[in-house]
Amino acid sequence: MKNTTSSLKQTTCAYCGVGCGIDVSVSQNNEVTISGAADHPANFGKLCIKGSKLAETITNDGRLLTPMISNKAVSWPNAVKHVAGQLNKVIEQYGPDSVAFYVSGQLLTEDYYVANKLMKGYIGTANIDTNSRLCMSSAVSAYKRAFGEDLVPNSYQDLDNTDLIIMVGSNAAWTHPVLFQRMQRAKALNPQLNIIVIDPRSTPTSESADLTLNLKPGSDTALFNGLLAYLANHKLLDTDFIGNHCNNFNDTLAMAKKYTIEYVAQFCELKQTDILHFYKIFAATDKTVSFYSQGINQSSSGVDKCNAIINCHLASGKIGKLGCGPFSITGQPNAMGGREVGGLANQLAAHLDIENCEHQKIVQTFWQSPKIANKEGPKAVELFNKIKQGQIKAVWIMATNPVVSLPDSNQVIAALKACPLVIVSDCVDKNDTLSFADVKLPATGWLEKNGTVTNSERRISRQRGIMPPAGNAKHDWQIICDVAKAMGFNGGFNYSHPSEIFSEHAALSGYKNQGKRCFDISPLADLSIKEYDLLKPIQWPIKKTNGQTMGTDSLFTDKQFFTKNKKANFIAVEAKLSVAQTSDKYPILLNSGRIRDQWHSMTRTGTTSSLTEHINKPQLSLNPIQAEKLGIKTGDLVTTSSNTGNVILSALLTDHIRLGEAFAPIHWNKQYASNATISNLYSAITDPISGQPESKQTAIKIRKCEFKYHGQLQLSSDIKAQLTPVAEYWLKQRLNHSFNYDLADNKNGFITTHWYKPMMGKAGEWISLGQNNNAKQVMLYIINNKLKAVLMLSNQIIPDISPWIDHLFSQESINLKTIQQLLAAKPDNTFLKGKLICSCFKVYQNDITKAVQQGCNSIEKLGKKLKCGTHCGSCKSEINNLLNKTIITKPLVIKEGSAA
Repeated sequence: MKNTTSSLKQTTCAYCGVGCGIDVSVSQNNEVTISGAADHPANFGKLCIKGSKLAETITNDGRLLTPMISNKAVSWPNAVKHVAGQLNKVIEQYGPDSVAFYVSGQLLTEDYYVANKLMKGYIGTANIDTNSRLCMSSAVSAYKRAFGEDLVPNSYQDLDNTDLIIMVGSNAAWTHPVLFQRMQRAKALNPQLNIIVIDPRSTPTSESADLTLNLKPGSDTALFNGLLAYLANHKLLDTDFIGNHCNNFNDTLAMAKKYTIEYVAQFCELKQTDILHFYKIFAATDKTVSFYSQGINQSSSGVDKCNAIINCHLASGKIGKLGCGPFSITGQPNAMGGREVGGLANQLAAHLDIENCEHQKIVQTFWQSPKIANKEGPKAVELFNKIKQGQIKAVWIMATNPVVSLPDSNQVIAALKACPLVIVSDCVDKNDTLSFADVKLPATGWLEKNGTVTNSERRISRQRGIMPPAGNAKHDWQIICDVAKAMGFNGGFNYSHPSEIFSEHAALSGYKNQGKRCFDISPLADLSIKEYDLLKPIQWPIKKTNGQTMGTDSLFTDKQFFTKNKKANFIAVEAKLSVAQTSDKYPILLNSGRIRDQWHSMTRTGTTSSLTEHINKPQLSLNPIQAEKLGIKTGDLVTTSSNTGNVILSALLTDHIRLGEAFAPIHWNKQYASNATISNLYSAITDPISGQPESKQTAIKIRKCEFKYHGQLQLSSDIKAQLTPVAEYWLKQRLNHSFNYDLADNKNGFITTHWYKPMMGKAGEWISLGQNNNAKQVMLYIINNKLKAVLMLSNQIIPDISPWIDHLFSQESINLKTIQQLLAAKPDNTFLKGKLICSCFKVYQNDITKAVQQGCNSIEKLGKKLKCGTHCGSCKSEINNLLNKTIITKPLVIKEGSAA
């Protein structure tokens, strides 16, 4: 009988910038149960599929558990001494600018703070940047240009209280599902609420939109410049707000004047009627939120795009009021916390400017540090260029995987190979970046970490350590502080608890502030450890009034900004398409992004079958007309090439993609596929202001792969060997009871070398059936009447029957009938369910089709019968598509159920 006694603690989700609160229950048997925290204002108990499956990702398998130098285990004292000594040696020989840190939005604010303090205040250089550069830096730069400070003016409650949501470059239904469901609920409660989606693709987000504008990729600035011109031409400006509270309007309007509806239609490749419809809705709606994300930010002109959106809100006065504002949504759980402490190379801590002498003095005086960085350091792409060029001799990478995430990954690999000292802190023992590490430092994982994070609406939440560190892992702040002290910097890093770091961070935010900077959390500087442990979610800026500590939900309600004259700045911007454009050699424009159930490089999400089944392989989505010209069908393997590299993906034909364009997910890497790292295809093109890479457009060519031999190897999960297949193409997937490998090559190597056999041992037997020429062959490996491996070989792509085989691995024994079915590769009909639609409750396409045919003709009815769509809601768009295909005669509308 299981012990049901458990402890309950609240922490914050490990994934996106929504910052959902999570209740974690841990039994005395260390069984972890996770649910959404009903009292957390970011999610009110809701979780997306990734968050709800976090408990399934908690494992010590694949963890880095002890420090390693040259792949040999060492003690922590030896590791710290080695790292500190090597860094000091490099600095002494080549100067402070010869070392660099590359950090992450996965770090907690306390980790981020001490890393920034060590580099900028003690080593004395700004050679520290973060992977937030890849997702948020254009939004940061635009906010700073417009408002004088990096300020997100909105709160999530604006989504509940608006009459128009404009979603630009955001597939929130998949990337920020909790917020998307919040919008859907708002629309159900307020039928007058309009949702407009602006995106080159038709995505699950656009399924429920009132208007979708599938514009030409990169043309967003023209669309919003045209909106500004339309407002002016039709005398729909808020002239009082502009005149009393804004700068530079005339120059900005002069730039926008040429963007007539006719010009915008041509530039954006949109219908004039659709553009006019959008403009009229914007003009007629007082309460408007623009909700934008990576489709805007990840551009060579991302800052200008963000400012074009902000210009329209300023011009119409739709800012500083409930239900209004330009709302940039953060990608990572603590991208904003990193910005607060100056984690970017062009910042100082506490929103202070790195090239401002007064600000330098403020930070140095507060830190009492021996030095202070006085010029901005290299931004992420430039930082790795400097490593490759030999200007940076040592790099310390923390909690991120730049070989997968940075553009032109081959050049990142070349940089790491050339670097004399590569230090990596991580919680896993293997990823694409760790392959190049001279020193590996084991850091704590999600449920072990203790500190704070800040979400997209400026809300600080506690990340509480629920479980003790695994093995010899240490918190990132501890590792950094240990190294700093070993380098001789004793005074500034004597912390015994993260609350001490947070208190210092909070105090710095108020030091010589006097209302000059919006970011101020100084009322939290005096928290005791107990008060820190009990800290409730709170939004900055924070004030203390009549002894009460109060957060701030919306900014600019007083129409005061943080520029010198307290007025907001209009920014004149010219529309520019992406630098990457198609040519005769590369005729297709590739877009990339996240998919519903995966996150970044799959370090966490790739470990649970609950998240690997919905989309189980890296796919290239193509327009059917384009595919027909290339002779490509759904399921074909295709080589996708750009001027920087190539990948092999599985083709998916869909009319949701514009002709001449394609889409691929960013997640797969060398841990899961032989050649599917999408960053191979992107050139290192960046926005000249923000340094953010143009990761949404690159020009590609596509050709069908003609492999002679195909295979599928499925191994029972109790076979612990780490496989590196010899096949030219391979793909790995984690299932409930097994690992599945898709294989293909032209040399038949994965058959003739029998690379898979030695790891099985000699205890069992192989049973095979097939033709001598290996045109079709099935091989089974059985130990004591229990199935352990299945290998299928063919000269064609093998139909996927892995779910059925996975089920067989769970059986205690295998009978003769099943062996015969396996050898014939003919599964039970029970397992031919079609595509997984609802990951939360394992509802498949055929289940839904059957239920619809039995009378469940709405999402609400399907939810009652099958539960699909009743948890995180991110499958609703796919359910709606199935409904529309199954019931042609009756159009269907998504209805929000009680759990929406």
